[in-house]
Amino acid sequence: MINIKSKIGIPKYKQIINSIEEAILDGTLKKGDQIPSINKIKNKNNLSRDTVMTAFNELKNRGIIKSIVGKGYYVNSENITINQKIFLLFDELNSFKEDLYNSFLEHLGDNIQVDIFFHHFNKNTFDKLILDNSGDYNYYVIMPANLKNTNSVINNLPKEKVYILDQIQEDLMEYPAIYQNFEKAMFNNLSKAIHLIKKYKKVILVFSEEKQPIPMKEGVVNFCTSNQIPFESIKTLKDRTLENGELYIIPEDKILLKIIKQMKSQDLLIAEDIGIISYNDSLLKEIVEGGITTISTDFNTMGKRLAEMILNKEQDQIENTNHLIIRNSI
Repeated sequence: MINIKSKIGIPKYKQIINSIEEAILDGTLKKGDQIPSINKIKNKNNLSRDTVMTAFNELKNRGIIKSIVGKGYYVNSENITINQKIFLLFDELNSFKEDLYNSFLEHLGDNIQVDIFFHHFNKNTFDKLILDNSGDYNYYVIMPANLKNTNSVINNLPKEKVYILDQIQEDLMEYPAIYQNFEKAMFNNLSKAIHLIKKYKKVILVFSEEKQPIPMKEGVVNFCTSNQIPFESIKTLKDRTLENGELYIIPEDKILLKIIKQMKSQDLLIAEDIGIISYNDSLLKEIVEGGITTISTDFNTMGKRLAEMILNKEQDQIENTNHLIIRNSI
């Protein structure tokens, strides 16, 4: 099945790959079939073990073969057109991440497979997903969110294959990344709306430290302190009565809908009685209640730029842009 020729201008590891691909194409090998062992290929063709492993690792990264401990290597996929596989680890799925994901896929081009996973802000899940998939992909795109000490598991991956997305913690500064500067985004964009914000008596940030970036809160605190605006941070709206003159900054969409519902139950009017600024724009926020003011990064640009970084093997750290959209909610 695998025959290696000398002096034909094709590297020997590449000949191994070509032989396995041809066997899959002509039906000699099918999904689930075991392929010859490393030692068998090495001995039959007088090759080094490293040469065979190079071929197997490339096929494994592309998802063509898989290894089963103690048993050997097996055909995992008959789709030999896949040139690269990318591991994409998100914190959770929402409309913004969907925009990012679709933009990323669109700009990667053909013959690249992206497998998406979610850790849901659970460190154990985060660690397990990375360790279970170590060695199976060409690149690893990881959104650590606000999880701590993630480098302890990420450093099990080849550094040149890792890209950090959205939040970049201090222990991950050695990795290429495309990220948001949450503190600057909040401070600068709130400052642009200072003339509207000052008509309210108090700014209230509805903030979950388990899910939201800490620098986001720091940006709001710095803005309010610098402008002598009364400020409060709360975790939930539970058991809270809204009061006239409050401006709510809301990073999470579920909380946004809850506060609008509660306003109606208390006969409060948006902008006139209660102000709202949300984080990350969406079609819903353009429409609901005549439009919700947002501070938002551009997830389509983030996805496009991430694809370019991987395709060009860039090792930079790039801050994604953000902007303020003023609508009727303030």
